Amino acid sequence: MDDSTLVCPLPVNRHPLVTIAHGGGGRLMHQLIEQIFIPAFNNDHLTARHDGATLELGATRLAMTTDSYVVQPLFFPGGDIGSLAVNGTINDLAMCGAQPRWLSAAFIIEEGLPMEILGRVVQSMRSAALAAGVALVTGDTKVVERGKGDGIFINTTGIGLVDHALDIRPTSIRSGDAILLSGDLGRHAIAIMSAREGLSFESTVESDCAPLADTVRALLAAGIEIHCLRDLTRGGLASALVEIAEASRSSLTITESAISVSAQIRGACEILGLDPLCLANEGRFIAFIPRLQATQALDILKIASGGAMAAIIGQVGDPSPSPPVLLTTPLGTTRVIEMLSGEQLPRIC
Repeated sequence: MDDSTLVCPLPVNRHPLVTIAHGGGGRLMHQLIEQIFIPAFNNDHLTARHDGATLELGATRLAMTTDSYVVQPLFFPGGDIGSLAVNGTINDLAMCGAQPRWLSAAFIIEEGLPMEILGRVVQSMRSAALAAGVALVTGDTKVVERGKGDGIFINTTGIGLVDHALDIRPTSIRSGDAILLSGDLGRHAIAIMSAREGLSFESTVESDCAPLADTVRALLAAGIEIHCLRDLTRGGLASALVEIAEASRSSLTITESAISVSAQIRGACEILGLDPLCLANEGRFIAFIPRLQATQALDILKIASGGAMAAIIGQVGDPSPSPPVLLTTPLGTTRVIEMLSGEQLPRIC
């Protein structure tokens, strides 16, 4: 598939595409999904506009997702393309409320890639999979000509078990729900930029790349009635909120002062002209929780690894045919949050 041609080799009614990652990337990517892919492969799973598809096989519920990783550079502070490929797909399953179990991996390798680099990537994937308790059970490799692959690209598909009755998706959110953010923003994007451009800071900025399934499982085990989850990858918090507002036809309001951005990340954004709300993260998510359970859920997030900066950042408003996402500033004014037309930083995951 090139940038202009969509090839569907199988009849859509027999083999429907059931999941397209809705990880943002800006308004153009959103339009690509809405105008090209969903009309071509239209089915209930795709129109849920979630990070994965929840599938029913008899009494068994499964979640399935897929993603491709083209990050540059391959190695960066806090991670690499291998750990990113495993954790990113695990996190999409977690956003469906699933327990990740199995992964596939497909490698597109550029001719001339040193075996030492491939070995490091594979061992990083192995370590990440072992730490998360998932098995890589099938895969594929392809080699492309020198200059056509930029080192290595990786696709991972994940399958997980859904062992609860909740329907975790954007259309499940309700007026009055609290919006919780699991931690601070912007670490992954700035870590990639610093490695790519040779930028230096007082201390090294490390990616927040990490698996999120255990944190979600802790919320479920405590009986939290999760309505929706979304990890904040390409397009960051802003794209995630806009996508969910549009899919659920609900207005959302968030409070800027409640959103954690470290002084180091905020300073980098000011110098580079970046908006921390639009920066990619690989270990952060938002959760839509009934207001009465918000404090309990927040306590769980703060106990989870890296969750000390978790916060309740907003709430869901009334249904709207053209739902706005509003941000309340420290001065008490409001502004509309919108997706960027493109990405602030390409090749981020």
